[in-house]
This record gives sequence, structure tokens and C-alpha cells, in this order.
Amino acid sequence: MDRSTTATETAVATTTAPTASSADVALKDPQTGTLLLDGVPRQRGATTVPPAPRPATTSPALVPPAPPVSRALARLRSLRPWGLLPTPTGTPFTFGYAAVLTVTAMVTDHADPSLVHALQQGSSTDVAHLVREPVLVLLASALWMAGGITSPYAIGFVLVLTALERRIGGLRAAGVFLLGHVLATLATEVPVGLSVLVGDLPDSSLHRLDYGISFGVATSVGALAGLLRPWLRWPLLVVFGSMVVGDLLEFADPMTDWGHVMSLAIGVSTWPLVRGWRRARTQAASGPAAPAAVHTAQTPGTVAAWHPGR
Repeated sequence: MDRSTTATETAVATTTAPTASSADVALKDPQTGTLLLDGVPRQRGATTVPPAPRPATTSPALVPPAPPVSRALARLRSLRPWGLLPTPTGTPFTFGYAAVLTVTAMVTDHADPSLVHALQQGSSTDVAHLVREPVLVLLASALWMAGGITSPYAIGFVLVLTALERRIGGLRAAGVFLLGHVLATLATEVPVGLSVLVGDLPDSSLHRLDYGISFGVATSVGALAGLLRPWLRWPLLVVFGSMVVGDLLEFADPMTDWGHVMSLAIGVSTWPLVRGWRRARTQAASGPAAPAAVHTAQTPGTVAAWHPGR
């Protein structure tokens, strides 16, 4: 009696137990087994991708600028000593001119003294030669060095002309040298001719021996100073200016010493010119700047316009 009742109740419970409908099976994700909401798209197999972490940005460390003395010392350490000397490809004018001066210096030291005197006398820029053949003697007088290859002006020629040519080019460096050589020579010789004409000097002053490269070197020193940094410019002018003024105060050769002072002043007066030359040379070496593209703001229905840089 009890067993049959229990069996009957079990059958009834089994019959009345809820079964999953076909709609519930259709709304279940076959992969995860989770129920899906009807009418909500993009649920099946949807996974949430976490946003990529933003790279950490660190503010650049502020490095205090180095003091001027430290920057100057750094530039001195970066200098290449061999860059102070002329080379056939880097400074052809200074290299070729120095080779010619070396040859004439060897002739002066080893040739017959009478031959050397005749050559130098024929190249002298005295008043007599300037009146007869000015162009020839102005060029020829710059082929001889007074004092030989160990003189201060010979050493200054190599260092100063090399530095000047590297900054403004060979032809322009030659023009600066020749400008000082010619103007200072005329400025010292013309007063001699006028003094002889009025009787203040004897006629022998018309034939005084005058040759050398010192006027051109002094002009090149003055021009180069305008292209250097202030920490090099002013010491160079002070040292060289003190030297030429000291020679003038000794009154050993006042006409030549006045020529050195005038040559230095001529070189300083060329600062605007040589600075413009260096600026043009630097721009030519860096190449023309690419035209900048200017894009206008794009609005609906319009196309962005491009304007070449002017």
C-alpha cells in the first residue's frame, strides 16, 4: 500500500516537473551556457577587451644651461689642431700662397744676395715704381716676406688666412687680403711722394725698399675678428692691436708701423661685409629650405587647400 503510493507520487512529480522550452534553449549561448537577453545585439561570444594601457609619460628633466666658461672649454676640447693649417682641398688659396712664399723665402736665404736685392728692388712698392707700373709692383711685392718664414707675420699669415678662408671662401679671403695690402700701401706711399714734392723729404725717399705681406695679414686679422665669438674676438684684437701700437711707439719704422695700424682698421671696417659672406656661404652649404605646406581648416563640403610657402 505504501510502496504503490510512493511510486504514484514519484510518477506524478516527474510528469509535472518543468522542462526547458525550445525558446529557452535558443536564448542560451552554446559556448558559455549563459542566457542571452532577447532583442539585445552582439551578446553571443562577446568579450570585453580592456583598453590598452597608456604609456607613462615623464616630464623631461630640466638641465640647467652650462655657464659660458664651460661652453668655451668644451669648444676648445673639440678643436682639431690640424684644422688650423691650410690644405690643398679645404683652403686652396692659403695653401698655394703659402707654397709660393716658402719658395721666395728659400730664394732669399740661399740665392746670391745681389740677385735677391735686385728682385726685391724690382718688386718694391716705392713711389717711383707705383708711378710707373703700379699693378705689377702691388702684386709682386706681396710675394716676399720680410723676416723669413719664422717671422710673426709669416706664422700669422698661415693661421689667420686659413681660418678666414674656411669661413668666407678662397676668393673672398684673397679679396680681403689684397684690399688691405693695396689700401695701406697707397696710404703710406702717397704721403711720401707729396712730402718729396714739397721738399720736406729727400729724393731718395722715392726709392725706399717696401715689400712684404704684413699689411694684408693685419687686415685679415681685423676681418677674422669680426667672425669669431666675443671670447676670442676681443682678446685677438687687444693682443694684435697692442703689438702694432707698441711698434709705432718705438718709432723704428713709423711709415710701415702706421700702415699696420691702418690695415687693422681696414679689416675691422669689413665686418658687415665678411659677416654677410659667411651667412651666404652657410646658407648655400645647408641647401635651400623646403617650402612649408599650409593647410586650411576643413569644413563639411570643402576640400583642404594647400598653399606653397612664399
